[in-house]
This record gives sequence, C-alpha cells and structure tokens, in this order.
Amino acid sequence: MVRPMKRREFVIKSSMVGTAMMLSPATRAEGVRSWPRYRGATVIDALGEPGNGSFKGNAPLAASELADVKASGITAVNLTVSSVGSYAKDFEETLQNIAFWDDQIAKHSGVLMKVKGSGDLVEAKRSGRLGLIYGFQDATPLGESIDRFDLFLDLGVRIILFTYNLRNLVGDGCLEPGDAGLSLFGRNLIARMNERRVLVDLSHCGRRTTLESIELSRQPVAITHAGCAAIADHPRNKTDEQLRKLADKGGVFGIYLMPYLRISGQPMAEDVLQHIEHALNVCGEDHVGIGTDGSISAVTVTPEYRQAYRAQIAERRKLGVAAPGDREDVFLFVPDLNTPEKFETLAYLLSKRGHPDSRIEKIIGGNFNRLFGEVWGT
Repeated sequence: MVRPMKRREFVIKSSMVGTAMMLSPATRAEGVRSWPRYRGATVIDALGEPGNGSFKGNAPLAASELADVKASGITAVNLTVSSVGSYAKDFEETLQNIAFWDDQIAKHSGVLMKVKGSGDLVEAKRSGRLGLIYGFQDATPLGESIDRFDLFLDLGVRIILFTYNLRNLVGDGCLEPGDAGLSLFGRNLIARMNERRVLVDLSHCGRRTTLESIELSRQPVAITHAGCAAIADHPRNKTDEQLRKLADKGGVFGIYLMPYLRISGQPMAEDVLQHIEHALNVCGEDHVGIGTDGSISAVTVTPEYRQAYRAQIAERRKLGVAAPGDREDVFLFVPDLNTPEKFETLAYLLSKRGHPDSRIEKIIGGNFNRLFGEVWGT
C-alpha cells in the first residue's frame, strides 16, 4: 500500500495460506448450489465493489468483471468512493474516485447505474443492472466543515461511515483505546445527515461512538459490514448490546466475509453462517443482512498477489490502522465463497439449514432494501 488513503489499497483479498484447494476460486462443480427464489429477490451487498479485489486501483472494469456482475445476481452494492485516514488528501482523492465511477457508469450503462434513492433500486432490479450506491468509509473527506456535506450529497453520496478504526473529528474508531465517543462535530453531522436523508454507517466505529450515534439519530442507522463479538471478540465486531439497540431503532446489521469472523484460523462459509444465525437470534430476522467487504469477482491468488499482500500488511501496521487478525497466513476473504455467486451460495446454505425462504430474502437484501427506503425516500 503506497497511498494508504485508498480503500482498494486498504483491503487486499489474498494471503499466504498454502493449501492448494484454497488458492483457486470456489466453483459450483460439486453440484447445483442454487436457491429457486434467488433471481427474483432484491440482493444487496451492503459493502463491496465490482472487480476482482486487485491492486489495480481506479482501472477500468474488464469484460470478465462486467460478466461477473451479471452472473452475481446482485441488485445493488454500497461502493466505497471515499479515501480514508488522511485529512490532507482524502477530499481530492474522493472527488477523483467519484469521477472515475461516474465514468464507468457512463461507459457501461447497460450493466451499471447510480443509485440515489429507493426508486433507483427498483429500476436496477427491473433492468438487471448493478446499482452503485456511493458511500464513505471515513468522514475525513468532509474536512473540518460540514459545508462539504452538501457537495458530496449532490455528487450522489448516500451512506457515510464516520470513522475508519482510528479517531477523527467525528469521533473514535474501534481501535482507539480511549473510546471517547462522538464529538460535537459528529453530533452536528448526524443532525445534517438526518435532515438530508443520508444513511449513518457505524461499521468501523468505537463502542461509544456506535451507541451514541444509534441513540442520537432520528432515523435508523446501519452497521454495513462487521461481525458478532459474542462469537469472535474482536475490535471490528459488535457486541450484543450494540446489535439490540441498532435493531430497536430499526437498523440493519451486515455480516462481512472477513478474517475477523474468527480469532484464529481461516474463516469459511460455516463461520459466516454462525455469525448470521447469532445476529438473527439477537436482532431478529428483520435486521440482519450481508456486507461482504469484498469484490464481486473471485480473487485469484498469485505470487505477485502474495508479495503485494505482505507489503500491504506492513504498511497498515506502520500507519496504525491494522486490526488484530491482519495476518499473512489468513485470507481477507472466505475461500469457499470466493465466487461471483457468493450470495446465491449463502442463500442455498441457509435454506439447507432450515431457514424459511421469506427470511432468506430479507437477509440477502430485503432488509437493507427496506432500510434504504426508510432513510432515503424515493
């Protein structure tokens, strides 16, 4: 990671795991892992992106990646357009990222479209295109002035995550030992976001920042990508108290496909299912979804990838943003869900475990679809 503020350079999808089986993308060759109602469902990845999770940065999507978008059956994705971690550079780099994705949408209008309201989600499903919801993973692009908020709103930003692990002007992230909660600036930002109908995201936030934001917001909020601390007590995961309060206010919790689902070892699909089922028990079926924190296309691990991953981990540690579990011997994705069809595979696995179809539809996108509509309107 040479430019640490780039999310694509923050989240690398590879590792040093040596098992040959885990180096290749998952397939459906062992049998049909389809779920009959999948193609009719609204499927939402609450944090992800088109592409294959590589170091290519803002490079045009390849034909194969566009084909994977179609194959995935995903209706919409919360796409991170912000840079993170730098007040000096994040404003300019976020504008560049938005310009890049606007250009990709214009060039591939038969596959991609921008989402600004719930009506656009309906159109994305109707037209078979992937809706791109512009979101932030750090409030740093706003700088010291909430006045920038309106600029990004006009450019299509509809979700703002307050902190990326560390402290910023809004509040404390999940790695800050002081756990100081929201600032006055953060409280004013929540009021502005409620007024302008932008969704509050608390995924990387500290415990107090999370609880105070849930309480202060007049609208339901989201934790778009995290895990359950009751299963894996990790700073990036959320406690049952946080999950209950989120659900009580009508919010939705997205389970990610990241190494932090376990304290040690490589997370697999079974771990994802355990976190989903714990969240269902705590929050209820109307408040659980999926935010992969990964790419739609499968990740292919190569020697070059491994070398880049080692450099990535070293740089994250140097910057202080590396979370426990950022290790060279663990994938930053789930190997047996390393396929564009990961959502359909999860739907199939949930069905096999006895979950009813109506609940599965909520988990794979219905709950976030409802939340977006409540917060954004049409």
